[in-house]
Amino acid sequence: MSNDIMNLQLWQIGAAYVFIALLLVIVRKRGIGREREILIASVRMTLQLVLVGYVLVYIFESTNPLMTILAVGVMEAFAIDNIFKRTKEKLTGKLKKIIAFSMVTGTLTSILYFLFVVIRIYPWFNPQYFIPIAGMIIGNSMTGISLGVKGIADGMRNKRALVESSLMLGATPAKASKEIVNSAFDSAILPTINSMVGMGIVSLPGMMTGQILSGTSPLIATKYQIAIMLGIVGSVALSVILFVILGYRTFFNHQDQLIQVED
Repeated sequence: MSNDIMNLQLWQIGAAYVFIALLLVIVRKRGIGREREILIASVRMTLQLVLVGYVLVYIFESTNPLMTILAVGVMEAFAIDNIFKRTKEKLTGKLKKIIAFSMVTGTLTSILYFLFVVIRIYPWFNPQYFIPIAGMIIGNSMTGISLGVKGIADGMRNKRALVESSLMLGATPAKASKEIVNSAFDSAILPTINSMVGMGIVSLPGMMTGQILSGTSPLIATKYQIAIMLGIVGSVALSVILFVILGYRTFFNHQDQLIQVED
């Protein structure tokens, strides 16, 4: 199999923006009014990826463990901040700490296990493997926790009467909110499960596609994709379960009374 990589020229990249133009035409014709958001998203995406590309070139060439750790730390920080911003619910300080703890603990545990046990990279800080894998795991866990936050908050609001009735009958906060916690966990991991179902038949994942385009054998790309997908599932599951089993408690006061959840 040829290992020659097709390098895209600037005019080829520019030609791909015809799809953005097509989207703009559609939303304008339909009167949807998303033109400004689409343009901003396109510009941000382009600038962010170009910037990240140059930064990664520098990190890959330096192969400095501190640079790798710093890069992963920045990704974690931005992911946590993104969860705070994407969540429409009013987050208490305690809940924010739980989100951050769950995110960092769940993702780092999965990243380190994946790198040191599954693929066994050397040196351990090799940015070529560490950073891309960390990015995929952190990104998916961020989405999972965001859905978990919404699920917990919606459940506590919509099933307030049921929870309070259970408390009056002598149930502990854990038992009274068990159904809500389980439902929030289920909703948070469902997108990951659905992506597994269609993978390989309905779609070729980004990592696998990138490896194949770079000249890697499809069989080798498949092995890596299976491994990373399993790592993502583990990270999402661990991050979300940590959040829901710790986060639900913030909706109760020290007297085990349900706190009012604002709309």
